[in-house]
Amino acid sequence: MGVRPPPKQDEGVTYMVSGSTPTLDNDAQANLAHATRISPATGDPPVQWLMDNYETAEGVSLPRSTLYNHYLRHCADHKLDPVNAASFGKLIRSVFLGLRTRRLGTRGNSKYHYYGIRVKPTSQLINVNDDGSPVSLRQQSSATNGKKGNQQQTQQQHQQQGNGIQNQQGKGVTSSMQKNSDTHYDSHTQVPAEASPQTLQNQQYLGDISQAVPIFGQVDFGTTPLPAGVTRSHLHTFTVLYKEHCETILEAVYTLQFSGVERLWRRFWTINNNNTVTNVAKSSSSEVSDDDDGDLASLLPSSVLQALLRAPPILEFMRNFDYQFYQNLVEVLIPDVLRSIPSSLTQAIRNFAKSLESWLSSAMFGCPSEVVNIKVTAVASLAQTLRRYTSLNHLAQAARAVLQNSSQISQMLADLNRVDFHNVQEQASWVCQCDVGLVDRLEEDFKSTLQQQNSLEQWAEWLQAVVSQVLRPHEGKVDFPKQARQFLLKWSFYSSMVIRDLTLRSAASFGSFHLIRLLYDEYMFYLVEHRVASSLGLTPIAVISQGLGGNKTDSSNYLAYNGDSTANHRSEDGILPAFKRLKYETT
Repeated sequence: MGVRPPPKQDEGVTYMVSGSTPTLDNDAQANLAHATRISPATGDPPVQWLMDNYETAEGVSLPRSTLYNHYLRHCADHKLDPVNAASFGKLIRSVFLGLRTRRLGTRGNSKYHYYGIRVKPTSQLINVNDDGSPVSLRQQSSATNGKKGNQQQTQQQHQQQGNGIQNQQGKGVTSSMQKNSDTHYDSHTQVPAEASPQTLQNQQYLGDISQAVPIFGQVDFGTTPLPAGVTRSHLHTFTVLYKEHCETILEAVYTLQFSGVERLWRRFWTINNNNTVTNVAKSSSSEVSDDDDGDLASLLPSSVLQALLRAPPILEFMRNFDYQFYQNLVEVLIPDVLRSIPSSLTQAIRNFAKSLESWLSSAMFGCPSEVVNIKVTAVASLAQTLRRYTSLNHLAQAARAVLQNSSQISQMLADLNRVDFHNVQEQASWVCQCDVGLVDRLEEDFKSTLQQQNSLEQWAEWLQAVVSQVLRPHEGKVDFPKQARQFLLKWSFYSSMVIRDLTLRSAASFGSFHLIRLLYDEYMFYLVEHRVASSLGLTPIAVISQGLGGNKTDSSNYLAYNGDSTANHRSEDGILPAFKRLKYETT
């Protein structure tokens, strides 16, 4: 057992047979020794039965319970005592290196699957049901044809995935999660998943998810030694699990099963010692459980996990990953803040945002405070962004009706012409110190655009042009974030003075102006937020997170970060600056 046998070639598939188990604990090695009873009286190693009946393949999966039931049937046929499900799972992972686990299926009927493995076409198990019973002749004919058809379909759907799932951690799954106008396909098995008509209708308003899970390299410790007891294998396992966890989060969000996110978080972050009894009970049972391997603690020892979750490079990796991933989730849920979307979808997103912080805080109870602070701060930024964008979208739809009403536009124009802009400018000049010529041009442009009865999209283009005109002289300069923030303050103050004048004059169109003002203020913030993020090389969520109270930083400076690395960071500041936006890798 001390020497690793050479790779075994079988029908074009290479297997890395693990002759030793350096990454497994003592209990696992004992279980593997006990698992030699898997094989019949041929004296072959325990891996031989698995290699004779299963093979790796791209884009396919098998229920974990199916494999275990196959094994139980094999043991019954050969009068062998089976090992428990946990030991059998470790054995499979030692034979098929890189095998991943997915929880697939519809709500209430999901099961864990091994992703990237299938029954060999030449195996007798092809004629066995999932529960281990033989397939009848009629079932055998239809099942064989169906499996061949599914295999051909998945091979066609995954022929663009390069060298396979093992070389594309975190990307091979999401690249197959393409939207279909009629059918929503499961992100891993490519089998049409059941969805309600309302879900299918709402999904057409969602954005592209093909690159929603960021592509990151390995965690770089540099010259820093690994924490005591942590190996490179542990590090790799953690990063792979974290990426796969985010893939399941994305799937739940895309299928609009928002409550499933809480369950996924609870399962993944169950690492405190209160679960020791539960884990022992699981390991002593011979029944397969769909709750195994759904959390970090199932594959990493507690001491290793605690050390990893306190290591600065790991914390940096998670913070970096979360900012990019959450930004992508926002763009999936609200790809266009001005586009009309169903009120049911808007409300579902708002309820989701309202629950995020409490869900994650509760799920991470017992985790190190360092990782909890990073995770909760990032998800708080996600929640705030979703709330703001859904409010912006709601304002846009309300304002659209006003801008399409010619009589209201005429009244607004008449009331606006009665405003004493000279007096407004005199009062605002001491506070804003605005360029008089610029203010005059904006006033004339606003009246002209209003008179033309432009659409909401045309107003959005005008607002974008205003932002570009005002901020262009400051682009590329260190004070760009500061100037952008000053512009927002001046815009808000000046528009409030106009609204004040309309109020004093009891303008008939005051309600319409108030609505338009709310929309334009919020959209201006949206535009400036993205301009600042782009200038710093950050995601908007990373920029906004620096202003949250949970970061323990001066909120007045959160848009003033100059985009450099951590050269100017001081330990007493409490947090590191937000990470730079990562560019997507292309293949």
